[in-house]
Amino acid sequence: MRKLIYGMNLTLDGYIAAADDDIGWSGPPSHELFQWWLDHEQASGLSLYGRKLWETMSSYWPTGDQQPNATPAEIEFARNWRDTPKVVFSSTIGKVDWNTRLVTGDAIAEIIRLKAEDGGPMHIGGATLAGAAMRAGLIDEYVIAAHPVLVGGGTPFFTALDSWVNLNLVETRTFPGGVVLTRYETRR
Repeated sequence: MRKLIYGMNLTLDGYIAAADDDIGWSGPPSHELFQWWLDHEQASGLSLYGRKLWETMSSYWPTGDQQPNATPAEIEFARNWRDTPKVVFSSTIGKVDWNTRLVTGDAIAEIIRLKAEDGGPMHIGGATLAGAAMRAGLIDEYVIAAHPVLVGGGTPFFTALDSWVNLNLVETRTFPGGVVLTRYETRR
C-alpha cells in the first residue's frame, strides 16, 4: 500500500496562498530548502495535483532546466518533475502533458485505488484536492514548511474536518530565512 503525503510551503498563519492566489510571500527558497524539496520529490512514485497547482507547476517546470540562471538543483527538479508520473484531478482541464494522466471523475475513489497499489509514496498538492483527501482520512503524512510571514487570509493549508486527526511528529528542521519544516505522521 502506498503512503499519501501532503506537503507545501505555507505562511505562519497557515495559508498556501494569500488573497487572489498570491504566492509572492514566499520569495525564492533557500538552496537548502529547495534541496530538501527536491530530495522529497525524488522519493515520490506518483504526484497528485489539483487544477490550480497543476497550472502553476506546468507553467514553469517543463522547461525549468532551460532557464538561463537555473541552478543544478533546479535543473534536477525540472527533470524529475517531467519524469515523475502525475495525475491531475480536474473537471475543467481538457488536456495534460508531461507524463500526466487526467482524472475527471471521483477523486477520492481514484486516490483510494492508487493507494492500494504497490509503489513509492504519492505526494498530493493543491488545497482543494488535499482537503478532500484529508476529510476522507487518506493523508498519511503532513509536511509543513512554515515561512515567517503572516498574510491574514487566502487559501488555507488545512481544511475544516469533521473529527480530530492525531499526529506524531517525525521531523523538525530549521532552514535559512527562518523557515521551519515539520513532518507529522497520522496516527492510525
